[in-house]
Amino acid sequence: MDRNCPQYGLLQPTRRIFLASAGAFAAWASLPKYAYAGSRDPRFLTIILRGAMDGLAVVPPIGDPDYACLRGDLAIGASGLEQTLPLDGFFGLNNAMPGLHAMYQAGHALVVHAAATPYRDRSHFDGQDVLESGMTGPKSSDTGWMNRVAEAIPVGDRVRPVTGLAATPTVPLILRGAAPTLTWTPPELRPASGDTMDRLLDLYTHQDPAMAKVLLAGIETDRLAGSTEITRAGGNIAAAFRQIATGSARLLTEEDGPRIAVLSYDGWDTHTNEGAESGRLANLLSALDGSLVALKQTLAPVWGDTVIAVVTEFGRTAKANGTDGTDHGTATTAFLLGGAVKGGRVLADWPGLKDNQLYQARDLAPTTDLRAVLKGALRDHLGLSERVLADMVFPDSVAIRPVDGLIG
Repeated sequence: MDRNCPQYGLLQPTRRIFLASAGAFAAWASLPKYAYAGSRDPRFLTIILRGAMDGLAVVPPIGDPDYACLRGDLAIGASGLEQTLPLDGFFGLNNAMPGLHAMYQAGHALVVHAAATPYRDRSHFDGQDVLESGMTGPKSSDTGWMNRVAEAIPVGDRVRPVTGLAATPTVPLILRGAAPTLTWTPPELRPASGDTMDRLLDLYTHQDPAMAKVLLAGIETDRLAGSTEITRAGGNIAAAFRQIATGSARLLTEEDGPRIAVLSYDGWDTHTNEGAESGRLANLLSALDGSLVALKQTLAPVWGDTVIAVVTEFGRTAKANGTDGTDHGTATTAFLLGGAVKGGRVLADWPGLKDNQLYQARDLAPTTDLRAVLKGALRDHLGLSERVLADMVFPDSVAIRPVDGLIG
């Protein structure tokens, strides 16, 4: 589109825990119930969008006078293109996310814009390393910040038995550390009957008691998640996202289930034919939106004491490339949602979109450190001290102050 702008030219939760090409789930049941005053029993879930989500297409700054010229055909919310769901007048929300918009209107979702980790290069591997490790640079730690959160939660009068699960062949970095996490990836995607599982359990009980214990934990986890067999979702990304969310949420609502969890969705690397208003990105956002709604519905009994952080490794270029897509960038959008979140607002120190305001003349400039947002949520929701957050959870971040007022 010529704007005459002179400045710019899957699978269900499975019988063998969780297996899905669309994502992964991992959790601990180590949160001490009596570490909090009264009847508090908080949940904290992190959702990682792997591939670098285009924050300018998800929460477009429709009030910025430079936005439409800069983005061209990707400028949803601009005149002549698909409109957006209203947020605060300056920002809009992609039409593919009506469920998240309803949570925003209800005060249960908060948008963070122009946010980034300390990472400033554009490698997916290194960007995800920094996002998951919580360090200031890549390859700086072999443990992840969510595992360190599990270790640091204040101890009360009783601590639940520690169990964990991940639907990946190896534990993702964000989960590695002293808090144990069980991984299980079946070699093939065929249903395992109850009789088969019973026979295996009997065999392992007599031949390998340690393996029997692991298998029994997996069977119990599947029972809590409401899963009975492996079935294909026919390539339906929305169904896959939703099924993973529903299964994980069931576990989080159990009396003795996990209280801290990580869920990950792949596919956000939109170099070509991004499709912000209809197409690939819009479909991904619709699938994500459906999974967030599924989480809210399934977590309804504990929604008032739940916080969900939705994050990605970095953003994408402010200008579209020559193939109707966007390349690796810097700042992007993150979300906090849940009944415990003081939402209905956008948190942004907006940097502007003129050439001299862009990071390296190509990216949305980062003005909010994602660690500050996570610190604020972890401090006020899980009771972690600022010292623990700065020294243990996010090392070398003492200068990054937690954001106040995120939790209601």
